[in-house]
Amino acid sequence: MLIVDSTDVSLDLNWFRKKITKADLAGKEFKWGYSSSKGYYIGYKLTLAIEYPSLRPVAFLLHQGSPGDAKIYEEILEELKRRRIARNGDTIILDKGYYGYRNYVLGISRFKVISVIFPRKNFKMGKLMAMLSYPLSIFNRSNPEKEKEFYRGLVKSLKAKLENWEKYKPIRSMIEDIFKLAKSAFSLKNLHRYTERSVKKFVCLHVLLVGIVVSLGINSKERLQRIAEW
Repeated sequence: MLIVDSTDVSLDLNWFRKKITKADLAGKEFKWGYSSSKGYYIGYKLTLAIEYPSLRPVAFLLHQGSPGDAKIYEEILEELKRRRIARNGDTIILDKGYYGYRNYVLGISRFKVISVIFPRKNFKMGKLMAMLSYPLSIFNRSNPEKEKEFYRGLVKSLKAKLENWEKYKPIRSMIEDIFKLAKSAFSLKNLHRYTERSVKKFVCLHVLLVGIVVSLGINSKERLQRIAEW
């Protein structure tokens, strides 16, 4: 099982002292962004994928500013499949920011994974089930009946997990503790770096440090929070 979520990575630019407009950032490798917890910032969006229950980081992506989670969902899954991190039949837990009927369908029909995206209030299971049909590529395979059976299994599993999505909330919340650890204990905030290449190197180092911490057995909510508060 994988957990995917994102957080802001802000740069140490004093835009309170001198107003910085979008035009001022034209040609720069960083952009204005917005986070519900932080507000407006200048920097990047970090998307992280971790394994559960080990909490080991397995991949990260960096985007300028703060593109919507639902818009970069396809890119995230493409990267996870390309690196063979997400395999056929895997379950991926994502919060409501990635919500969209199309994204549920893409998860199964294109990537062959079960994307448990927490649904919004207006979610209709019947509407989703009506959108899920066999991909045409199945009929070009040597054993289409086997492919159909696998596809039906994915759909059945997605339906069952979406009907009980609230039980996955404590699991998804673990990635928030990983982000707190990276920001508080390893200073992954207000970076003094102003090129995307430099920021990626810095983020890579901190993701590695987080991986070392959890590999030492510090992978419970209580212990992660304790270290983040030091």
